[in-house]
Amino acid sequence: MGSPMQKAALPCLSFILLVWSWAPGVQGQEFQFGSCRVKGVDFQELWEAFQAMKDIVQAQDNITSIRLLRREVLQNVSDTESCYLIRALLKFYLNTVFKNYHKKAAEFRILKSFSTLANNFIFIASKLQPRQENEMFSISESARRRFLLFQGAFKQLDIEAAQTKAFGEVDILLTWMQKFYQL
Repeated sequence: MGSPMQKAALPCLSFILLVWSWAPGVQGQEFQFGSCRVKGVDFQELWEAFQAMKDIVQAQDNITSIRLLRREVLQNVSDTESCYLIRALLKFYLNTVFKNYHKKAAEFRILKSFSTLANNFIFIASKLQPRQENEMFSISESARRRFLLFQGAFKQLDIEAAQTKAFGEVDILLTWMQKFYQL
C-alpha cells in the first residue's frame, strides 16, 4: 500500500496544508463587488505579476494621447454596478486582449507573469455571478454603458495597438479593483 515513510508523511503534509490555509494572507482575502464576492485571491500576486512585465508592455504602447480605461468608465461606480462592470471588463480582457497577447508574452519572455495574471482573471471572472433580478436592470444597463465606452475606445484603434494599450492599462484596472478588495 505504501512504505512506512509515505504513511508517516501524509499526516504531516495534511497538517502543513491545514496550517498554511490558516496563515495570514490566505484566509479572509476577498473581492466584494456589490453582492458578488470572490474569495481566495492574492491581490499582491496580481500586482507582482503585472509589475514584472509593466515596463516591457508599456514601452510597446506608442499612443499616449488615448486612454481606454478613462475616468468615465471607472469613476463613481456604485458597489452594485461594480459586479457587472468588472465581469464585463475581465471577460473582455480574457477573450480579446490576453487571448491574442500570448504570443507577444512569449516573445518578450514574460510568459510566467502573463499566465499568473491571466489565470487570476479567469478565476475571478468565473466566480462573479451577478443577480439577475428585474430591479437590477437599470444598474446592469449603467455598467453596460460604461463598458461600451471602454470597448468603443478600444475599437477606434488598430487591433494590435488596442491590445497593447489595454494590456498596458492593467495597472489602472488593478488600482480600481483594489477599492473592492478586503483583507
